[in-house]
Amino acid sequence: MAVYAIGDIQGCYESLRALLERIDFQSARDRLWFTGDLVNRGPQSLEVLRYIHSLGERAQVVLGNHDLHLLSVWAGPGEIKQGDNLRPVLEAPDSEELMHWLRHQPLLYEEPGSPYVLVHAGILPSWTLAEARSCARELEAALRGPDLGDFFRHIYGDRPVRWQNSLGGWDRLRFITNAFTRMRYCAADGALLFDYKGAPEAAPPGYYPWFAIPGRRFQQQGITVICGHWSTLGLRCEAGLLAIDTGCLWGGELTAARLDGEPQFISMPCQARMKPDR
Repeated sequence: MAVYAIGDIQGCYESLRALLERIDFQSARDRLWFTGDLVNRGPQSLEVLRYIHSLGERAQVVLGNHDLHLLSVWAGPGEIKQGDNLRPVLEAPDSEELMHWLRHQPLLYEEPGSPYVLVHAGILPSWTLAEARSCARELEAALRGPDLGDFFRHIYGDRPVRWQNSLGGWDRLRFITNAFTRMRYCAADGALLFDYKGAPEAAPPGYYPWFAIPGRRFQQQGITVICGHWSTLGLRCEAGLLAIDTGCLWGGELTAARLDGEPQFISMPCQARMKPDR
């Protein structure tokens, strides 16, 4: 059995199927982990959702910011934005089934005995792994609650920018959402930065990639975080990190990382070309 983690697909179904053919994925024996952002800007979000849903237990997904945007539009408060390609999903006869499945996907995934933890954007440096698990479960419970529309009416925004254990209500859930699905940069004091998405070499003074903040509490436990979300970062494999969003849809590639044994990387060029506005 092979296990592969696959970076952000963004609705590029043909690229996904070509990549799976290249790695000789066999659904009867192999498993796939997806870093989120299954949908939105690419041409075939509906086909991506249907295919991954059809894999059942052979596929594991974590939610990304674009997946949450789709759920927000479906639930009512969200609006389709320029560049979105979501109407085929929302108007499909199996939309309700797919959205019910999507809203029940986790924000953080791990397996007993595995050194890997799967998230979309990252894990807040000040959280232990136990704290990250607990925060993910809080957010998942809200997403699966009786009033998804109310959740999305309150969850968007950049504040608060710093975590405190005493945070409560919507401020707490908003911060957790941002940490798991939007985070790229942090200051040494834990403040999140959302208005810069470029390469680390040109980051604003005092801000660093979340995985470069010294004293990351979760990585004291010897785990490796698998994430996507950051296409300008590209493929990054280093101690404690596998970042595998390699710009599919943005003229880059879709990448799979084989996880059983030493990590191996296989990429498929994507023909899509869109303005880099992630």
